[in-house]
Amino acid sequence: MSLRVAIVGACPYPVPQGSQVFLRDTALALHDRGHDVHLVVYGYGDGVDESGLRIHRSAHVAGGHHTKAGPTLAKPLLDLALVATLRRVVRSERIEVVQAHNYEGLLVALAARVRPIVYQAHNAMADELPHYSGFGIAGKPVGKWLDATFPRRAAQIVVPHPALAHYLVACGCGPGKVSVIAPPASTEWFGAPAVADAIPPVVYAGNLDAYQNVVFLKHIVERVRVQVPDARLILATRERVAFDGAEVLHTPDFAALRDVLQRDVVVACPRVSWSGYPIKLLNAMAAGKAIVACRGAAHPLEHERTGLIVDDNDEDAFASAVVRLMRDAPLRLRLGVAARQAVDEHHSPTQFAESLERVFERALLHAG
Repeated sequence: MSLRVAIVGACPYPVPQGSQVFLRDTALALHDRGHDVHLVVYGYGDGVDESGLRIHRSAHVAGGHHTKAGPTLAKPLLDLALVATLRRVVRSERIEVVQAHNYEGLLVALAARVRPIVYQAHNAMADELPHYSGFGIAGKPVGKWLDATFPRRAAQIVVPHPALAHYLVACGCGPGKVSVIAPPASTEWFGAPAVADAIPPVVYAGNLDAYQNVVFLKHIVERVRVQVPDARLILATRERVAFDGAEVLHTPDFAALRDVLQRDVVVACPRVSWSGYPIKLLNAMAAGKAIVACRGAAHPLEHERTGLIVDDNDEDAFASAVVRLMRDAPLRLRLGVAARQAVDEHHSPTQFAESLERVFERALLHAG
């Protein structure tokens, strides 16, 4: 059954960051299944969208041009404009299901009074809010109140991993309305993995926001260079910054990121924030890269089979794992091949869309 679906993201689009990539890949997966999909987003982005999706943008707001995650003074006005746009799209396109991505998307959908809403949770606010400046120690209790108040108002909730499902159920969401569906990825985006005899660089790919724990890598590379003096750390990011001890490689779009991941590299994921699901890990797995990740955010990895997992913020263990991969090309290849296979088996866009369709059916039944 083909559905008319509005996917709302309270964010600039396109932007080469995990949330926006997840938004796009969700829309493409549903579109490829024959659904009439409409993306509803802010009135600006960073670059040109080449997905071919139908995009509805909210009105321009003075001061609304930031592309980094987190609160800004313009956010309330941007969200109000998005509420009006979502209402218009739901009426004009006769939308049957609204999928609200991330927390602000949910608030926009609730404010627009559209039904049914399927909330696509990206994280828990109690986990992420403390990382943003201005919240401090108030971030966790405020976030927990938000988590206990708004997700339960959606008809259905989709989360990327079981830990977030258990948390939201503990916050009062009915267990029957929470579904675990891992995000999609495709190995077709990348060529077959290959390794070389030379020592590969260590790569972090993504934004440099505080919750990513990138500063941890400064200490890691110092330890790595004790054993591998010529070790290189590359930060592949769209941000133009300087970073002590690392080369910053400007990657403004997915094509640039794909070029980086086609090389023989060791991918580092220092994030310890437990509730999110780093899309960067799925991209690295799809590319067949050897990965070292902290346990808190290593959701798609299996230790010693598809990557190496270390305890959160354990500098010695992380550095040892990096050195091990740098010196062992056959191990890099074995882990990379297994990671690609895991993406094909558990993260295909078709599997994701089929699972989401079943959630939509339950939401429509609930609405009826």
